[in-house]
Amino acid sequence: MDSITQAVLGASVHTALLGRWQGRKALLFGALLGTLPDLDVIIDYGDAVADMTYHRGFSHSLFVLTGVALLLTWLAVRWCAWRGLRLPLPGRVRPGYSAMRLFLAIWLVLVTHVLLDAFTSYGTQLFWPLDTPPVAWASVFIIDPLYSLPLLLAVLVVGVAGFRGRAARWPAAALALSTLYLGFTVAGKLMAAQRVEAELARQGIQAERLFSTPTPFNSLLWRVVVIDGERYHEALVGWLDDGPPELVALPRGARLAAALETSPQHQRLHWFTDGLLRYDVEDDQLLVTDLRLGMTGFHPFRFPLARRDEDGWQLVEQAERLPAARGDLARLEVLWRRIWNQQPEVPLGEWAIDLGRRR
Repeated sequence: MDSITQAVLGASVHTALLGRWQGRKALLFGALLGTLPDLDVIIDYGDAVADMTYHRGFSHSLFVLTGVALLLTWLAVRWCAWRGLRLPLPGRVRPGYSAMRLFLAIWLVLVTHVLLDAFTSYGTQLFWPLDTPPVAWASVFIIDPLYSLPLLLAVLVVGVAGFRGRAARWPAAALALSTLYLGFTVAGKLMAAQRVEAELARQGIQAERLFSTPTPFNSLLWRVVVIDGERYHEALVGWLDDGPPELVALPRGARLAAALETSPQHQRLHWFTDGLLRYDVEDDQLLVTDLRLGMTGFHPFRFPLARRDEDGWQLVEQAERLPAARGDLARLEVLWRRIWNQQPEVPLGEWAIDLGRRR
């Protein structure tokens, strides 16, 4: 999720639990803790594929963050004791503000960060160092105003009014509202998958994988990707649709993956994305695209993993990420109109052809 959302989520959680004692300072402490797991972005893991697939790794592990929460709580208690303060030692002044409550607040701020990340399509390694695939529930776009605004409003209210009176209830209320919204997005994801599965059955298509995710900045219109051997299908499904989804068949170039059989970058990328990859040849480069992220024709993670010469395909030693366009306002307007009307259909086939041109 974007950094602003993670900061206001952390501030809301921390203030809901400790605002009674810390006041406005709880907002600052929570916001700082809420951004802590993402500091792994400063680490250079060697190449672009490693940077992508090791991000949200150890720093997003539930095991590691539990240890971090214990360490931070211990340090806070020791610091208070060293300064001669009786806060937050258990059994002393200000009943209820104990070391256990402090640990719970820190732990929840850290854990809600990584759990929210798991609701996006990127991939979060919640159980690192176990060799389990990244968790990507993919029910929320990486920036979703409907999730973020209640939390931001609660932070602003407490920041202005302080943690007293009715303002004290805002963080908990905002957290409840945002959590209910996450439930709504999960329902949307299930709705989109069920409608596409019904259409696949009607057409007799046997899908290898099916992946559904929201279109940019909303949870009303869903993009569904269906892997089907040498091709893949894309469809848009909205809550207000009154007809079956249109499946657009697109070439995937899966046969090109044979040239990457011994590529460690490809193996890592295939594991990280669960095989939701597209392969293209452009300018004697074998490009691999993560189909999960972005939007049709605007996929931000594309990597040249091999180059062709007179001896055939040669694997690259250090993969680079190709620059990607940030988006197209005109196409966002098309998607906005598609939310409310199923016809005319969005030209996904034309957008997919543009993938290699938008660099």
